[in-house]
Amino acid sequence: MADLAASVVVFLVALPLCLGIALASGAPLLSGMVAGIVGGLVVGLLSPSHVQVSGPAAGLTAIVLAAIASQGSFEAFLPAVVIAGGIQLAMGLARLGVVARFVPSSVIKGMLAAIGLILILKQLPHLVGWDADAMGDASFQQADNENTFSEIFVAFEHIQQGALVVGLVCLVLMFGWQFIPIKKLQAVPAPLAAVLVGTLISEVLAGSGSAMAIDASHKVALPEGGFSAFFGALARPDWSVVSNPDTWFVAITIALVASLETLLCLEAAIKLDPWRRDSPPDKELIAQGIGNMIAGFFGGLPLTGVIVRSSANADAGAKTRFSAFYHAFWLILAIVALSTVLNRIPLAALAAILLFIGYRLARPALFRDSWKAGWSQFLPFTITVVAILLTDLLTGIFIGLGVGLIAVLREGVRLPALRIKEDPDSDATRYELIEQVNFLHKAGVGKIFTELPNGSNIIIDGTRCVSLDPDVLETIQEFIASSSVRDITVKLEGLPQPPEGGVGGH
Repeated sequence: MADLAASVVVFLVALPLCLGIALASGAPLLSGMVAGIVGGLVVGLLSPSHVQVSGPAAGLTAIVLAAIASQGSFEAFLPAVVIAGGIQLAMGLARLGVVARFVPSSVIKGMLAAIGLILILKQLPHLVGWDADAMGDASFQQADNENTFSEIFVAFEHIQQGALVVGLVCLVLMFGWQFIPIKKLQAVPAPLAAVLVGTLISEVLAGSGSAMAIDASHKVALPEGGFSAFFGALARPDWSVVSNPDTWFVAITIALVASLETLLCLEAAIKLDPWRRDSPPDKELIAQGIGNMIAGFFGGLPLTGVIVRSSANADAGAKTRFSAFYHAFWLILAIVALSTVLNRIPLAALAAILLFIGYRLARPALFRDSWKAGWSQFLPFTITVVAILLTDLLTGIFIGLGVGLIAVLREGVRLPALRIKEDPDSDATRYELIEQVNFLHKAGVGKIFTELPNGSNIIIDGTRCVSLDPDVLETIQEFIASSSVRDITVKLEGLPQPPEGGVGGH
C-alpha cells in the first residue's frame, strides 16, 4: 500500500515534467509521456534501485533539441536513442558503472542542493501564473531569452491572481499537511491533497465567473482522444539514417551523458533511501539501456534516472521499486481515460508540489552540515551548487568534480607520508611510511630529509606501505646516496635497497 500511495505522488510530479521536458526539447508532447511510461514499466522493474525513478531528463533537453535540428526530424532522431540504449547496455555488461563510485560525497550533496534550488527558482514563475518557460526546463539560459533569475522578475510583473491564490494555498497545504490533527487525512499524500484543493479552487473561480479564473493556458495540457489516438500519434523511427555518422555521434553523446546523469542520480538515490540500500551501478546501466532501446523504438525521449522523481518517491514513503512501476500505470491511465479531468489541474498547484520538493532537497541543514565538515567538503559542495545554478547539471558537476579533486590533492599534500614512531629498543629515530604514498607526498618527504640535523641516525620503515610512488622512492634513494656527506646513518626496512654504486648510508 505504501508503494501505491507513493506512486500517485510520483505520477503528479512526473506528469508536468514529462510534458514540459518534451516541450523544452522541441519534441512531440507524447514523446515525454512515452519516456515516463517506459521509465516506470521497464526500468522500474529492471533497476536494482528501490527508490530511483526514471523518465525524460531536463539535463538532456539541449542535446535533444540540437540533435532533432541536425537530424532533420524527430523520427530521424529516434534511431539514435535506440542505439544509445544499446551502448548503455554494453557499458553495463562491461562493468563500467563503477565510475560513479569515484564522485565525492560533497559533489553529490551539492548536486542535490542545486537541483532543489533550481526547482524553487524555476517554479516561482509558474506559482504566480507565468508559464512562458516550459515547466521541465532546468537550464540557466532559457528559450524565452531570459535566465533563471530574470524570469522571476518578469513573472512578478505578470501575476495571475487566481494562479497565485491556488499556488499559495497548495504550498501552505504541503508544508502544513503533517500537522493536521485528523489522522485519517494524513494517510492521503500531501501532493494529492494539494492537487485536489488547487483544482477545486480553480473550478470554483471558473464557475463563479470570477475575473481571477485561471484560463486553459495555465493548466495541464494532455492530448485527448483515448488509447487508439495515443498509439496512432506515436512517432516511428526513421531507420534510413542509421548509416549516417551523425546519428552515431548523437547516439554516443546521449549514451555517455545519460549514463553519467543516471549513475550520479543512483548515488544520490542511495542517500535519499531511508534504509541506504546499495544498488549495483552496472545493473542500472543495463536497465537504462534496455529502457532507452524500447523508448526510442516507440517514439519516446531518451530517459535517465531523475533526482526530482526519486526524491518525491523517497519522501512519499516508497519501500520498493514497485512504486516506480505503478506510477507508469497512472501515466497510461492519464492518457487513455483521464485527460479531460487532468486538464483541469492548474499548473500553479503542480508548481507548489515541485517547490516543496525543492525545499526538501536544498534544506538549510544540508548547507550547515557541509560547513561544519570543513573547507575540503564545503568548497566542492558550494562550487557545485553555484556552477549548476549558473550553467546546467552536467557542466556544474564537472566543475564540482574538478574542485573536489583539487581539495583531495591539497589534503593529500597536507598529510605527511612519514610519521615518527618511537622505538625504545633503538637509539635511531624511526620514520614509518603510511599505507598509500603518492607523487603529491614527494615534496613533503624531501622537506623532512632536508631538515634532519647532521649526524642523525634514522630508520625508514616501509613495512606498512602498500603503494609507494616511484618518485617518492627515488627521493628516498637520492637522500640515502647523499647521507654520508651529512654524517647521517640510514637503515631501510621493507623497502628496496638503493641501486648498486649508490651510497647506502653508513
